[in-house]
Amino acid sequence: MSPATRRRLRLSGGTELSFITAGEASKPAVLLLHGFPGSAGYFREVVPELSQAAYVIAPDLPGFGESDVLPTVSFPAFGEAISELLDRLAVGPLYIYLHDFGAPVGFHIAMQAPKQVVGLIVQNANAHRTGLGSQWAPVMAYWSNPNPENEAAATEHLTFEGTRNGYLGGMPPDVAARVPTESWEEDWRVMQLPGRMNTQRALIRNYGNYVARFDEIAEYLTRWQPPSLMVWARHDPFFDLAEVLSWMRALPRMEAHVLDAGHKLLETHAEPALSLMMEFIRRTQERPAQLP
Repeated sequence: MSPATRRRLRLSGGTELSFITAGEASKPAVLLLHGFPGSAGYFREVVPELSQAAYVIAPDLPGFGESDVLPTVSFPAFGEAISELLDRLAVGPLYIYLHDFGAPVGFHIAMQAPKQVVGLIVQNANAHRTGLGSQWAPVMAYWSNPNPENEAAATEHLTFEGTRNGYLGGMPPDVAARVPTESWEEDWRVMQLPGRMNTQRALIRNYGNYVARFDEIAEYLTRWQPPSLMVWARHDPFFDLAEVLSWMRALPRMEAHVLDAGHKLLETHAEPALSLMMEFIRRTQERPAQLP
C-alpha cells in the first residue's frame, strides 16, 4: 500500500489548495471529492488500498479542511480550482468520486473533458430533482426568494448540532455508534475559522444554480454514458432514496449498491465500498482509456 502524502498548491489566483496524493502518477487517477461537512480526511480508510490500483488525488475543497477560502465562492470556481490542480499534476484518464457538494465540482470537470473520464463513482450525490425531498423546502424557498428570513431558515444547520447531524442524521443507533466523534468535532473547528462560514452560506445559495443545470447534466449522461458505480447510503436524510432510480434510468449499465449506512457512508462502510471500487476500477481498466 502506498502512503498518503499531504501537499499544497498555490493556485493562479493566489490562494492555496491542500490535497492528498497516493500511488503512482503513471496510473489512471481517482479524484475523490468530499461533501459537507468534511475534507479529504473523509477518504482516509480507502486511500491506501485504492493507491494500488490508481493514482489517488483527494483535495480539501476551497474553504474546507486545510485549503484556503476563495475570494469568490461558487461551485464553478471550485471546479476551476480542482481543474487547475489536475492540470498541474498532468492528470490524464481519471475516475471521479461524486459525493454531496463534490458532485457539482465533479460534473464541472467531467463535462469540460468528457473523454478524459473513464468512470464515475456515485455516493449520495444529486443529479436529479428526485433527490430533493421535503427537507429541501427551506433551501428551495431561499433560492427563489433570497431574503434574510429565508436565508436564516436555509442555513440553520450551520451549527455544531447540524455538523454532527451531517454524520449521524437518519442513521440507526447501532450504525451511528460506529462513527468517531472526532470527525464532526474537527469539521466544526474548521467551520469556525475566518471566512469558512461565509463559504458554507455561499455554497447553499449557489447549489440552486447547480440544480438549474440538471437538464444539461442529463444530456451529458445520456450522450457519454460514463461507466459508473453507485454506492448509496440508504439512511441519508438529505438525499432522497428515489435518486437511486433516477441515476439508474440515466445510466442503464450502472452498477448500483445500497448499503445500510448514513450520509457519511465511508465512516462506517469503508471496507465494502472499497471492495466495490477496486473491482470497478479493475473491470474498467480492461478496456482502453479514451483521451481527448
